[in-house]
Amino acid sequence: MEDRSGLAVTDLCYAYERGRPVLRGVSARFAPGKITALIGANGCGKSTLLNLLAGIFKPDSGQVLLDGRELGTMKRPAIARRIAVVHQSNAAPGDLTVEKLVYAGRTPYRGLLKPLDQADEAAVRQAMADTDTGQFAHRPISALSGGQLQRVWLAMALAQQADILLLDEVTTYLDIHYQLEMLHLIAELNRKKRMTILMVLHDINQAFAFCDEVVILKGGEVMAQGEIDQVVQEPVLSRAFEVASEIITVAGRKHCLFHRQGGDYG
Repeated sequence: MEDRSGLAVTDLCYAYERGRPVLRGVSARFAPGKITALIGANGCGKSTLLNLLAGIFKPDSGQVLLDGRELGTMKRPAIARRIAVVHQSNAAPGDLTVEKLVYAGRTPYRGLLKPLDQADEAAVRQAMADTDTGQFAHRPISALSGGQLQRVWLAMALAQQADILLLDEVTTYLDIHYQLEMLHLIAELNRKKRMTILMVLHDINQAFAFCDEVVILKGGEVMAQGEIDQVVQEPVLSRAFEVASEIITVAGRKHCLFHRQGGDYG
């Protein structure tokens, strides 16, 4: 019998209003309990696919499936109790405290008017403990560094107690220290909570280091998908990014080098 658990898309198509198609016939299944990297060149449809998986966009055709059920048939709070998302850029009033922002992650369970209960408070405390953000609880978010703030947004997502976490380039504006801190935190959440995590990444070496599987997009279509060590090969990377590539192994771990066609490494 076919395993229908987790998140999947079948023959997914999407175009922005009066624009060219961004996704064309995309089919993929995201392995439950694994970290999957979504990679590809700029404009290939990675963030669009993530928004469709989160139920933020609605497909023009095809399906987004959660445990075999079409996402479009589910109400927004029900989706938010299963799927949490952290975007590359997020917005909230600067004077909002960290604790209040994290409590916003409980909205799918209590709406906007229902008073907080013990379950809400326990979920928020756990989310802040998991992300080490309790120390900032009473600070306004405007007083935080970029790396600290990204951890707070992650804490808000965790407060939803969803089992699927979608991350859209959450390390893009962070320095290398905070990038690695965030990636190690994500890997730890996956290990401890067995969360299904899908990350849009630009750094292939980070994907090698932190991800189990990969979906590679090119021109709005799936070019390759599967276990990362098997799928990510030099010809695949060269075709996906239109550059020359070389994969080397250092201390037992794969690393990618890229250079322009006919040029030097860079």
